[in-house]
Amino acid sequence: MNRELIVRSSSNAVDFALLKEGKLTELHKEEDNNDFSVGDIFLAKVRKPVTGLNAAFVNVGYEKDAFLHYHDLGPQLSTMLKFIKQVSTGKLKDYSLKDFPLEKDIDKHGSINDVIKSNQSLLVQIVKEPISTKGPRISSELSLAGRYLVMVPFSERVSVSQKIESKEEKDRLKRLVKSIKPKGFGVIIRTVAEGKKVAELDKDLENLLNKWSAMCKKLYKAPTPSKVLVELNRASSILRDVFNDSFTGIHVDDQTLYNQVHDYVQEIAPGKESMVKLYSSTVPIFEKFGIERQIKTSFGRTATMSKGAYLIIEHTEALHVIDVNSGNRSNKAKNQEDTALEVNMLAASEIARQLRLRDMGGIIVIDFIDMVKAPHRRKLFDHLRDEMKDDRAKHKILPPSKFGLVQITRQRVRPEMNIKTTEVDPNRAGQEVEAPIVLIDKINVDLEKLLKGPKKDSKITLNIHPFIAAYLTKGFPSIRTKWFLEHKKWIKIQPRDAYTYLEFRFKDKNGKTIY
Repeated sequence: MNRELIVRSSSNAVDFALLKEGKLTELHKEEDNNDFSVGDIFLAKVRKPVTGLNAAFVNVGYEKDAFLHYHDLGPQLSTMLKFIKQVSTGKLKDYSLKDFPLEKDIDKHGSINDVIKSNQSLLVQIVKEPISTKGPRISSELSLAGRYLVMVPFSERVSVSQKIESKEEKDRLKRLVKSIKPKGFGVIIRTVAEGKKVAELDKDLENLLNKWSAMCKKLYKAPTPSKVLVELNRASSILRDVFNDSFTGIHVDDQTLYNQVHDYVQEIAPGKESMVKLYSSTVPIFEKFGIERQIKTSFGRTATMSKGAYLIIEHTEALHVIDVNSGNRSNKAKNQEDTALEVNMLAASEIARQLRLRDMGGIIVIDFIDMVKAPHRRKLFDHLRDEMKDDRAKHKILPPSKFGLVQITRQRVRPEMNIKTTEVDPNRAGQEVEAPIVLIDKINVDLEKLLKGPKKDSKITLNIHPFIAAYLTKGFPSIRTKWFLEHKKWIKIQPRDAYTYLEFRFKDKNGKTIY
């Protein structure tokens, strides 16, 4: 399976597109003004505890106070508060924690007023970026993520990712980590550590300890609030989490970013840095790899699939709703039940992609096409779970309900990716319509149905708005030329001034409308 990471740089943002077999599966944007990214650690000040919520509002420097719930304080809060006080005043200069005594764990069913007070300083980590009118969600149970390990200060626990299924491998990794783990730090072993040798794990742990020490040095006489640890840039964090042997290329269009990514790949996968390539063509990098087209056709209210099926995706404040439609696909299956299963299986794959692509979080309700047979419903459920295995966001999928609805909860840590796919309608001032490229996808679906259906017409004329007619015929190879090369049939295109922007008709040789 081929995977590529395409990085596009602009004056105020960097876009990251993750391709899987050439298909866009993830899209991220890192903006220069985003000072509150997931993973960043701040020395913050408690504004006020709120007994009714059993939580506190904390000043991290954002316009809205961050939210810190009691359950996100971490059991070793008392130890951390003592450590911060000694380090910030200069009394403690050894940050290794090997001789630092651990205090008693706080009561997990306690009250926020019993453990923290107003104007108290504490270390917090962003776990959810500011979304809509809400400030960041934070935790004082810190963790520093590396390539193979996650280091948790003020703990002694060693745990292994549940995605590593082999008990023997889990036991091996636990033994190795316990032999190299420094005192005072807990470790979570990540999935990518499977099969790795102790030298690689030790190097990763050493890098995390250096990061911890560098962060602690910033605490001395630091003002509150202040950022004391910056998470990796988005390119490096994506590579840290998803890079594996299936990667075939990383393409970057900016020299500085190229150097950063090249150095990071050299660090985490020595010998594979040659796959990082600097893109220098005059054609925009997202155009070259077909990403711009996929963005236009993947976002918006309607998401098309193969064989004419499509999804309707609606967003509300409370949840996201996805409706599966069979569309105008030709029915090659024997009966309605088989057709429903086939469309639902296609839809499950596309929905798993859409959730990652748009970074949709919270509650998602999917209305699949009704299926009567229980084995078919089970097959669909299993397929959806398999398709979502690559999703790095925490999620839970419930089996189809009695109404045939599938419910998903998916972790939301940053604002949803939302890209506008409409343009100004030249026919009606002040109104908008779907972009031409989205319309072309609809025409492609209908044309394929006409040319591959049981009743093939010898001559086909496409009547369409003059603007779209020009779009289909311009350049070489034009879209019409590509149709000829693919279907071995020349489509006559007839501009019609009377047509609206989105209107089109397929006519036969007698001028009769066939679609």
